[in-house]
Amino acid sequence: MDNNLIKIFKSTFGDEPRMFVRAPGRVNIIGGHTDYNDGFVMPIAIDRFVWVAFRPRSDDQIKLHSLEFDSVADFSFNNFKHTLDWQDYVKSVAWVLRINNYTLKGWEGILSSNIPIGAGLSSSAALLMAILKVFSIICKFSWNGHLMAQFARQAENEWLNLKSGIMDQMISSLGREGHAMLLDCRSLSPKFVPIPSKVKIIVLDTGTRRGLLNSKYNERVKQCKESANYFGCDSLRDISIEIFEEKKDGLSNILLKRARHVIYENYRTIDVSKAMKQKDVKKIGYLMNVSHQSLKEDYGVSSKELDIMVNIAREQKGCFGARMTGAGFGGCAIALVDQMFQKQFMKNIFDIYNLKTGIKPNIYLCEASSGVRSF
Repeated sequence: MDNNLIKIFKSTFGDEPRMFVRAPGRVNIIGGHTDYNDGFVMPIAIDRFVWVAFRPRSDDQIKLHSLEFDSVADFSFNNFKHTLDWQDYVKSVAWVLRINNYTLKGWEGILSSNIPIGAGLSSSAALLMAILKVFSIICKFSWNGHLMAQFARQAENEWLNLKSGIMDQMISSLGREGHAMLLDCRSLSPKFVPIPSKVKIIVLDTGTRRGLLNSKYNERVKQCKESANYFGCDSLRDISIEIFEEKKDGLSNILLKRARHVIYENYRTIDVSKAMKQKDVKKIGYLMNVSHQSLKEDYGVSSKELDIMVNIAREQKGCFGARMTGAGFGGCAIALVDQMFQKQFMKNIFDIYNLKTGIKPNIYLCEASSGVRSF
């Protein structure tokens, strides 16, 4: 527990908080841009969190002070509008609970996070899940991790107008310590796979940022839908490799590339889950490498800095594989590294990337964490 958070709460509100909530960010080992295509993904919840210290109010107001943004979300349930900043994430949760017929009560709190914003580590989903958890405690409704993840996605899709899939919300809600989640994004049935021992997951932050609302993310969603329509299906999830190869020539070049990535990535993700069970870290690394090339060449969501970072990582001793993680267009890569070489790997990455780009990267050694919790 961060004692500084308690001190700030007390200085702001005059008393100590009643409770705390934390929700984790995530990295995706494989399964890039397959979630909104009803496909398969394999994320882990990481040991970086959004924290909220809070207590109830006697009215219908929300007063939430963000330490990172140095501003306050201050609104009533009966009167709130879009503000086009971080407060919209808080408002979107109130909105989605209200339209799903939950009775809301006011609360106040302090928000803090050590998940880098815009880095592809899903700080936004962590924020949504944390706020949902606070509301469940304040309003005394039962917590269903699957349902709350779906509410968080609805808030993003309909209030924030970001056509995201369900992966980030599900792993932040249901993550399991020491495990990756193989998630079927259609059935929402997760299977947890132990991460092989003696390997480390290292997140490599390029120091470059993207805003999903201003990126070409929604464009990719549209292109995938057009590709699925060509095959007469609702989703690219329904297309086998055999059918794709047989009928792909009728697609435009750009739609062919988008579809090829998603269809093959689904198979790669399932293969990684099998390799994890067999503790075949070399195969996991190989499939991560192939995934990055596909995201770069077919899906067009990598960047110069991400490619440089991934290439440097792959050249280091002890690295089994590396790929971009998250939506792309900047942010982070992920590497699977033999624990014997982790310290030298991290030092080399920092020095070489800084030399090649002039940017000082942030490098995070991450452990698989549990999902959202209250204290």
